[in-house]
Amino acid sequence: MDRKFTVRIAAITLCVALGIGAFMQSWPASSPNHAAKQAPLVLSDVQEVSSSPRGVVPVDMPVIASLPDHIVAASVSSTVEPLDIVIPETPTDTGFACDVAMTATPIAGAMMNIDVTAPCHGSERITLHHNGLMFTALMQPDGSLSVDIPALTVQALVVASFLDGGGAVAMAEVSSVPFYDRVVLQWRGDAGLQLHAREFDAEYFADGHIWHGASGDPTRAATGHGGFLTALGTSDTPDALMAEVYTFPTRMTDVAGTVALTVEAEILASNCDSSVEAQTLEIRNGGTLTSKELTIDVPGCDTVGDFLLLKNIVEDLTIAAK
Repeated sequence: MDRKFTVRIAAITLCVALGIGAFMQSWPASSPNHAAKQAPLVLSDVQEVSSSPRGVVPVDMPVIASLPDHIVAASVSSTVEPLDIVIPETPTDTGFACDVAMTATPIAGAMMNIDVTAPCHGSERITLHHNGLMFTALMQPDGSLSVDIPALTVQALVVASFLDGGGAVAMAEVSSVPFYDRVVLQWRGDAGLQLHAREFDAEYFADGHIWHGASGDPTRAATGHGGFLTALGTSDTPDALMAEVYTFPTRMTDVAGTVALTVEAEILASNCDSSVEAQTLEIRNGGTLTSKELTIDVPGCDTVGDFLLLKNIVEDLTIAAK
């Protein structure tokens, strides 16, 4: 399907939100959708207003939910020959184990495989938190979940939380994190946002253009041959938290050049003539994590189907061959 483009200039305003926690709770609802035909993009100048870095934002750990076994004691009394008849109590276990268990295992590309087992939370919404990165997923009917997420620190703590306050915590040591640069774009609901990386002068939709339609491979990145994109979140849950993470093996590549990083916003019926809030997280050159909150004013609903190319949201990556 061809993408629809109209040359428009949109006024995009960025402002500082109060913090990651309150910011994520107030996002409106949306889901990205992008056609894969090469075409010129609608350019929209963005003047950056807020770019003050912050360190890792602590995440409150939820209380792990569990239900104790319930013992029903059945006893029988008799008034006939009490000395000769002994009827023992025979407890019957009618409880159900509801403990939530989670493991985090390092895998290729400075990623982690997260496994969650929660028998009492089948088909429920779960939110995963890691160093400010937050996204929602849907548990399998049997109460299991397996998902791969990018690590943002060597000592990587992951927190899982359910709507009833239950959850679990897991940690993994991901020693390869300093070899990668990572840029996170996250938002709530159907915001129409997308993260694009064009490696070393790659054209749109050609080899080297990494986006959710051509996400690349973590195993390729682990050998220093290019970056990859990780899409996180399940959009078919109410007010879903969504994220896209671009990763490049900056300290392992033998190619020098620039990776052009841009954010696009598709104008949808769900976001037109309104403001969309988002957040970026970045870790570069083995440094500390920084974050920035964004507010994007989307043009009117007569522009539905157009795309905005948002400038100055994230800086390009400058790669020096090793």
